[in-house]
Amino acid sequence: MTATRPDPSLPLDGETVRLRALLREDLPALFAAIGHPEVFAGGWGGGSAGYRADYEGWHDFIDGYLQWDAGNVYAVCLRADDDRIVGTSTLGDFDLANESAHIGWTAYAPEVWGTRVNAEAKRLLLGTAFDHGFERVKLQADVVNARSRAAIERLGAKPEGILRHTQRRADGTWRDTAVFSVLREEWPDVRDGLDARLATSTGVDLENAR
Repeated sequence: MTATRPDPSLPLDGETVRLRALLREDLPALFAAIGHPEVFAGGWGGGSAGYRADYEGWHDFIDGYLQWDAGNVYAVCLRADDDRIVGTSTLGDFDLANESAHIGWTAYAPEVWGTRVNAEAKRLLLGTAFDHGFERVKLQADVVNARSRAAIERLGAKPEGILRHTQRRADGTWRDTAVFSVLREEWPDVRDGLDARLATSTGVDLENAR
């Protein structure tokens, strides 16, 4: 099956979340959701030194950080709360010839940490990637971001190793990157595991299977 980039204009609907194309006019709502120092503290966005308390500074950062043209940049919205934006995630780094893609650039409002939001969002993103012919989907995190690494492992992604000094953090130190992936042959088991986790939780504030 030939890999094709999913149509970024088509929303991905789950029980709890809807993933739809993030627009620049959504940035004030996204700032309200993730413009918090604790979001950056774990290593997202280059780490704590990358945090901007004012909207203007944050806007300049996020406008250059997200893959607006090269990737499918999604707003993660709560369906039961009038599609309120609670985060963002991207399916990008498309390598169609080698059938590889990358789920990343993910951040959520602290209020939904530890809920079913991330598991359902990743279920939707992985599903659409494999439905569009991809063989391998990469996920990765700064080695110091223990929360993100644990969340990726709970998805069922397999660790591939640590890439050393892949880029500078906002404070000038070197980032080491923990790389994980899910292969097409692994997807049925990963999908079933995610579906089982989601089936044991009801409502956005419960994620019992960890």
